[in-house]
Amino acid sequence: MRKEILITGGAGNVGGALARNLILDADIRVTILDNLSTGSISKLPDSKYKNWNFINADVNNFGDISAIMTSVNFDYVFHYAAVVGVERTLLNPKSVLNDIDGIKNILDLSKNTGVKRVFFSSSSEVYGEPVEIPQTEHGTPLNSRLPYAIVKNVSEAYLRSYQQMYGLNYTIFRFFNTYGPLQSDDFVITKFIKQAMNEEDITINGTGLQTRTFCYIDDNIEATTNCMNDDYYINDVLNIGSDHEMTILELAQLVIKVLDSKVNIVHQPALKEGDMMRRQPDITKMKTIMDRDLISLEDGIKRVYLNFKNG
Repeated sequence: MRKEILITGGAGNVGGALARNLILDADIRVTILDNLSTGSISKLPDSKYKNWNFINADVNNFGDISAIMTSVNFDYVFHYAAVVGVERTLLNPKSVLNDIDGIKNILDLSKNTGVKRVFFSSSSEVYGEPVEIPQTEHGTPLNSRLPYAIVKNVSEAYLRSYQQMYGLNYTIFRFFNTYGPLQSDDFVITKFIKQAMNEEDITINGTGLQTRTFCYIDDNIEATTNCMNDDYYINDVLNIGSDHEMTILELAQLVIKVLDSKVNIVHQPALKEGDMMRRQPDITKMKTIMDRDLISLEDGIKRVYLNFKNG
């Protein structure tokens, strides 16, 4: 029996990769919704596949999303639409807060149209500055005050409430930095690679001693699709990322090494807010549903570089 799947934010880095993966199964039909405020048509699947369609619409507009969800009986919804990027979200706090409308619209329509499960892209930002390392799904407090993180936290509460009241199942993915060949240039890995390729100095905000972990897009997609295909972590939360922690300065040095570049590293003023000093997830849950080791950061950088190089 064919599965009908809706992906909001499906023209983004992660949403687009998810769509391109799902349509490889001829028994799945994917509807991709995106208002293209940050997404791009270039991230949509190849037109040679006929089991998908794209709708330019805004999930925060009830009229837009209700027309779509009442015309197709979706089995699963991946709600990935959101304003993303630290600087972008800081500059557009009202737009970020509007995303609360999106989760309410998705949940109201899902509970009334027979959706089996809603998958939600939350974020590592909900943890704020860590009070423990590694950050665990049910042990680490959610303490960020930034609008983006607050919206993600509120959205998680909506999911739990709708499950309790209406029996609508969910899975919450807390994404830690996910990168890949189609990520936009204002995210750190693609920015560093493009700077090195163009023989420009690599620019770092602040000291560069803030730490992050980086998850290659293929690892993200395998873990999240396994959750759907094999009924993992129903009504639960799991971190999606890598547990290899490194400083941003070390990342810049690794990019220079992998690309055999001669560029310099230049420090710029630190961001006023939103640039947490440490971040490292506990990915025990994620590892239980993966059939292989995660892709190393060095290998991932090579893949992104070769994609850029070969056009």
